[in-house]
Amino acid sequence: MSEYIIKGGKKAEGEVSISGSKNASLPIIAASILNQGKTTLYNVPQIHDTQMMYEILKKLGAEVIKKKNKIIIDSSKISEYVIPEDLMRQMRSSVIFVGALIGRYGKVTFSYPGGCDIGTRPIDLHLKAFEKLGININKNYGNITCTCDKIVGEKIDLDFPSVGATENAILAAVLGTRKNNHNQQCKRARNH
Repeated sequence: MSEYIIKGGKKAEGEVSISGSKNASLPIIAASILNQGKTTLYNVPQIHDTQMMYEILKKLGAEVIKKKNKIIIDSSKISEYVIPEDLMRQMRSSVIFVGALIGRYGKVTFSYPGGCDIGTRPIDLHLKAFEKLGININKNYGNITCTCDKIVGEKIDLDFPSVGATENAILAAVLGTRKNNHNQQCKRARNH
């Protein structure tokens, strides 16, 4: 086991610029789809994963402008809900777009994500969470299509903790309705 020997007596001081967090940036970039307008982000790390996220956004129809330490994403003209397979397979985190596109359009088509150096990481927890929200899932020759008429909030218990599945469920549900409100709306509709 290696060891560190620290000789004190001198004050540590100085300034360090800290890059933004990749794991915080990726779901925020995906969430920009939901506002259907401009999102300005600061201190996003300039790494492969964030660059791939911008490429996916552009393929979906968004405009991405980079200015020094600022990224401006205009999602108002997004018209696609199919995530390109070649981009989807380049990184595991691309799956986070699924929840945002379902939340905005009620539909999305994508392939299984790739790009994970630590081995196969299935997305079954993501899909189970979507099903709990009333989303229909159709798997066909490596492509997955998710559709729904309406997202209705529901309690979701994951089989084990998953940050990505939780983020995806939140992105899918954030523009939906609560279960109680949905039931009340259905009762009112039946009574009229």
